[in-house]
Order: sequence, then structure tokens, then C-alpha cells
Amino acid sequence: MIRTDALDRLPVRTAVPALRQALDDRGVAVLCAPPGTGKTTLVPLVLAGLVGGGPARRVVVAEPRRIAARAAARRMAWLLGEQTGRRVGFTVRGERVVGRDTVVEVVTTGVLLQRLQRDQELAGVDAVIIDECHERHLDADTVAAFLLDVREAIRPDLRLVAASATTDAQGWARLLGDAPVVEAQGVSHPVEVVWAPPVRPVRPPHGMRVDPALLTHVASVVRRALAERDGDVLCFLPGVGEIGRVAGQLAGVPAEVLQVHGRAPAAVQDAVLAGSSEGRRVVLATSVAESSLTVPGVRIVVDSGLAREPRTDHARGLSALTTVRASQAAGRQRAGRAGREAPGAVYRCWEQGEDGRLARFPSPEIKVADLAAFALQAACWGDPDASGLALLDPPPAGAMGAARETLTAVGAVDADGRVTDRGVRMSRLGLHPRLARALLDGAAEVGGRRAAEVVALLSEEPPREYGDDLAAALRTARRGGDGYAARWRQEVRRLSSSIESSSEGSGQGDSDDAAVGLVAALAFPERVARARGEGAFLMASGTGAELRDGSRLRSAPWLAVAVADRPAHAASARVRLAAVIDEDTARLAAGHLRFSGEEVRWVDGDVVARSVERLGAVELSVRALKQPRPELVRAALVDGLGREGLGLLRWSRETGQLLRERLAFLHRELGTPWPDVSDGALLARTEEWLEPELSRARRRSDLARIDAGQALRRLLPWATGEAARLDELAPERIQVPSGSRIRVEYGGEQPVLAVKLQELFGLTETPKVAGVPVLVHLLSPAGRPAAVTADLASFWRDGYRAVRAELRGRYPKHPWPEDPTTVEATRYTSARLKRE
Repeated sequence: MIRTDALDRLPVRTAVPALRQALDDRGVAVLCAPPGTGKTTLVPLVLAGLVGGGPARRVVVAEPRRIAARAAARRMAWLLGEQTGRRVGFTVRGERVVGRDTVVEVVTTGVLLQRLQRDQELAGVDAVIIDECHERHLDADTVAAFLLDVREAIRPDLRLVAASATTDAQGWARLLGDAPVVEAQGVSHPVEVVWAPPVRPVRPPHGMRVDPALLTHVASVVRRALAERDGDVLCFLPGVGEIGRVAGQLAGVPAEVLQVHGRAPAAVQDAVLAGSSEGRRVVLATSVAESSLTVPGVRIVVDSGLAREPRTDHARGLSALTTVRASQAAGRQRAGRAGREAPGAVYRCWEQGEDGRLARFPSPEIKVADLAAFALQAACWGDPDASGLALLDPPPAGAMGAARETLTAVGAVDADGRVTDRGVRMSRLGLHPRLARALLDGAAEVGGRRAAEVVALLSEEPPREYGDDLAAALRTARRGGDGYAARWRQEVRRLSSSIESSSEGSGQGDSDDAAVGLVAALAFPERVARARGEGAFLMASGTGAELRDGSRLRSAPWLAVAVADRPAHAASARVRLAAVIDEDTARLAAGHLRFSGEEVRWVDGDVVARSVERLGAVELSVRALKQPRPELVRAALVDGLGREGLGLLRWSRETGQLLRERLAFLHRELGTPWPDVSDGALLARTEEWLEPELSRARRRSDLARIDAGQALRRLLPWATGEAARLDELAPERIQVPSGSRIRVEYGGEQPVLAVKLQELFGLTETPKVAGVPVLVHLLSPAGRPAAVTADLASFWRDGYRAVRAELRGRYPKHPWPEDPTTVEATRYTSARLKRE
């Protein structure tokens, strides 16, 4: 029996007519409705014709999380007075509850991606709702892009709704072709904000680490909230580990403590969402409770202010979740949970002054995540570089380049980026491409069942109490009775069934340790690592890695690192999960990283020539190379010049540096044919001016023997005849009225002539080189600066009088005429002039 009263209380019902009209007119719409209004539960039932009349349609609702998909399906089924699996069902990875009469199916965005790859038409589906699209999960962005392709190319009749819990809907409206935006008003109650920062400063989060002092403070705030106010408490924490620690510190509180996260058993999730009439509850939750889910009875929110987001270090091959400050938008969402059913309060565990400095919105996942899985989906869709996909944010070029390298290495795409048959198969396993490679290739080596066991461990990191030894974690999961072990066994069954029974490897007799190590190394070949002492390792990617004190893995000669993070400002990554391997396994798994041959490089200030074999950055064997190939030596020398500068050559002041400065001046003032002699330009033309000397050199000391000034003359414009005008256009010296030949300095922005003032008597026009007036530094008889001018006539007229007064008193034996333009220039004193 349909629960009409509950349906009538959902505020979104007032927006239903406008939504229907928008879909009838345009086929697309953006539905903007605050949390708790019923957009996730009433709207799909209306569009399917199950309530409110209207034609019968089949509707698919895409949710970002499994817990939300299950909860939404159960809530809709409850509204219809049914069990899930009848007219409303759900499908998540490893679980499908649908029946012959199902017309509304709630799926995760990952499941919908897989379905679109198999059936682009979505045969039998009339409408798709992408829920919580404002969260900007990568799968949701990808699903939207694929669906827009489908609508444009083959299914213009497919109705598409992007549902957002915030007012930031204009971007989605533009993406959907200026789709109508339908807004529903929520019924929210006032929420009082209580600022509850720690009394003492706490360390900011880095990597997965959260200061225990902050968690202790959050637990104390929960106790305070229970004492000060009525109702249940919903406490937001960044991850499962933090939830467990805070739960441990809440022992003895006068309330039932429950934990909600993506890994929580379905029974626990159901209990939290069902509410309770007996006593108070404290619900410790990750960001899964920010939206999609309604937790009955909550009047108080305690917000730790932290969240987890994916981050990828492409240079080091490391990707993981990292702890960050939650955005302002997330803070609003969390606070709103306290006002869903009645007035409430939110306790924020940070200073009020910090709030305005928080990011406005969480980072779109496409900007920060590892894009290998996205790139494989795009390649399978027929758009390898994703340039034709309608996305709110384009994928970063660097991240897509790294993703392409990964897919090429595992055989998922060819050299042109087109998906291979193997890549198609990998995409259908519901795994990251690295794990798909490990499953397929590992099954051929150690058997399908054992490969599936290891990959299941890698796809969801085991709890910390399982330890950092992957093989030991496997044995713990096999005999474990906890929630993780149950989920692990379910995933093992799914993965095992996805591999042909014929994929039994030759290593059936190998130990678990060997099998685990091989499969982990196949998943992360860049992370095979060789020991370098004291629990330190070097990964093939070139990143150092360190084990915690007390780890039984510290004595291993080689490791396959499965999980590692690199804290801010740390030189090495911290290994959280790894398996022992040997060199043969490393060679097998990371064979594409193997290099063997001559290696001639500029190292520590000189040429080093070696015959080397290595896996990435890990050197396997090295011996000195006595007769390296000349072209490799030359390349190393050029690299050295680029690293340390052209000062490695011999630059005499007269024939080298001064010539370079003169040429630089002419290039700047006159351009072609006078050459650019900057470091970059000279390094790019070494074959034109440093040969044959450079090809004869073998080491640093040989570079120091090359006369750079003589070599530089090879770049003069001899062919045009302009080289002969060098001394005319940029002379080394200029003759002044006294008869002296004074050097011109070309090293600055303007040529400089530093000359004693008396030697310029009688000269009224400033000297020029290449048509450019020189900057005259007028010196005293002792050679000290007296004045600077670029206009000599102006100086004699306006500046000389003051300079004369000063110099006349300091140097009385020298002539200082009142009118310097009418007397003869001199280098001598007045007495000597009289003798002559």
C-alpha cells in the first residue's frame, strides 16, 4: 500500500509539474533541491509513473555511493509499501536486487558506466537521473558525458535529469545544452552554529594522518553536545580509522554509538537509516552522510572539519586518499543535517576566523585523481583523449599523459591510444586498470583463485590492524570474521567468476608469499623496490620508501609496494602495505622498465660512463665503460654545459667575454644577422660554434681547454660580409679628445664609457656605437665617479658647474675651466700643461 501521507510531506512535490514540463519540452533538466526534499525518492517514482499518474517509464537512478544506492531503493520501496526487488530495485558492485517487474533501478555510477559500455542505447530505459551531481565524482562526470553522447547520436528520446543538492546548477545546465533549471524549496529548520575549536593547537593533517589530539577533542565535543542538547548526534570524521578511534573514546556515553561508512555492513547501515525509538544515538560517519541519506532523529551535528580527497603524484607513481580541510560547501551540507526534522545545532571543531579561508567547494575529482580508469573508459567509448566528451572540467593534460603511459604499459591501449581487445576485457572487470592487469596476468602465473584473492585485498585496503605485510593480511582475511573479511570474500567470488576457469597458472605449488608478491608487483610495477639498508628501499619509480620500525618486512631484499604515501616535505614515501619478492619477480613484473646498455651522463660535475642494467631507477648491475660511444659523451658534455653553465669553457676577458658582450649588444639593437649569444641559444647551436673541439672532449677538464672566444667567432655573419663591420659597429675602444683609447663596456643595458672628465673637454656630442649613445661615466683625476650622463652637451650646460666646484677644491692642480667646451682636452695637471 502506497504511503501517501509520507509522499505528500516531501517538499519536492511542488516542483514536479515544472520538471515534467521541462522533460516534455527539452528532454533534459537540472533539478536543484536541498537535502531532505525527496528529490532522490519521489522524483524517480513520479517519472516512472508509479505515483502521481503519468505514463509508465523505466527509470535508472545513478548514485555516487553503494550505501546511498541501497538506501534510496529501500526508501522508495517503503513508500510504495513493497520490498526491494519488486517495482524498485538496486544494483551495486557484487549485489543485484531486481525483479521482473522492476521499473525503477538505483545503481552506482560505476555500474552505469559498465552498462553503457556494453549497451550504448540503454535499451528499455526511458530516463536517467544522475543524483548528487554537485559532488563532482569522476564517474558521475563521465556518465553524464556518455549519456549526452547517447542522446545526441542514437537516443534523442532518452530523458536526462541532473539532480543537485546545491544552488550551483548553472554549469550543469550549460553542459546539458542550456537545460531548464527546476528549483524545489526545502523545509529547513534553524541550525545554531557553535564554534568549538581545540584549546591547544593541533597539527594539520598530512597524507592519511590526523593528529590524535584532534580526535580526542572531537570525542569531547560529542560528550559536550550530548550533555547540552537533546536528540541524536551525527559526527563527521574523515575516514574509517578516525571513526574507530573516536568510537573507542566514547565508551560509556549515555547513547548507542554507531558507525556509518562505505565499508560498514549493510545491516548496520540499515539500522542507522531506520532510526530508533529507544534511547539516544551517536552516529559517527564519513562524508557519505553529507547527502543522499537521511539519518532520522539527528538534532546535533559535530563536524571535525576534515574530509578525504584523492590525490595523485604522477612523477612518483603514488596515488591515494589524503586528508584535507573540508570545503565551505561541505560544511553547509553537514550543518544542514541537524535541521532536517526540527531546530538543531552544529558544533564546528575549528576557529570561526578560519571558516572564511576554507575552499568554497571540494576539488572536482577529475582535477586531482588518477585518470587511468577514466582514460580507459574514454578509449573504450572511442574517444581516447576525451576531447569530444562534454565535461564540466577538461582532464588535465599531465594526468591524461600519465594515464596513457599506464594503459600502454599494461596493454590496454595501443601506441595510438586505441583500446585493445585486452583493454576492453580489463574495462569490464570493474577494477582499476592496474588491478585488472594483475588479475589477468596473475591468474596465468598463480591461478585464478589466488590472483582474485590478492586483487580483492588491493582493491580495498585492509584495516590497519591487519599489518603492513600483504601476505599476512591475506591469511588474516581468509580466517577473519570481521566486516572487511566478509566484503573481501564477496569480492573474491566476483573476481573469480569473471576469469575463465581455464586460467590456472603454472605456479599452483608456489607459496602464498610468492603469489601475493607477484600479483602485487604486476599491479604496481613502478613500485618494485630494492633494499638499501635500515628499512629503506628505492622504488623503480625513483622514489625512496621506508618501513615503520618493527615491520617484519625490513629485512626483505625486494618489496612489491602496494600502498604508500609521501607526507608533505618528506624525502621518502611511507610504506603501509607491501609484499616480499625476489629479483626474478621484479624483473618479470617490471620488464617494461628494464634498461640494459651504455649510460653516459653528467654526474657530480663530470662525465660518468657505465654499462648498466636497471629496472627504472633501481640499478641491477653496473661496470665502468672504458670506451663509451662518442655521441653519448658529447650529449653528456652538452648536458653538463646546460646544468653548470658555459663557464665550464675558457673565457678570456679580451677574446671571449668582451666579444660575447659586443655580439649580445648588436643582436639586441640590430637583430639579424648578428647572432643570439644567450646561454640557451648557444647551447642549441653547439654544433655550429663548438666543433670540432666539443666532439674531441671526453671530460670536464677538456671543456676548460676550449677557447670560447675563438669558437664564438664562428658565429659572426661572415657569409653576408657584416662580420667585417664588427669593430665599426661595436668597437672595443673609442678614442676621446685627449687621444686616449678608452674601452667600451657592453655588459649592461647600455654601452658604458668610463673616462676622466678632463679628457672630454671640447667634446659637445655624446659618442655613439651602432647609433646608440653611450652612457658616459665621468671620472675624477683619481678615477673615482664624478657624474653620469647620456647627454654630454646637457651636462656641460647644466651639470658641470656643480661638479667643477667640488673637483676644483679636491684637485687644485688640475685645470677646471669655466667653459669646458672651448678648451683642449688633457690627461695632465696644469703645471705639466705649462711645461709642454
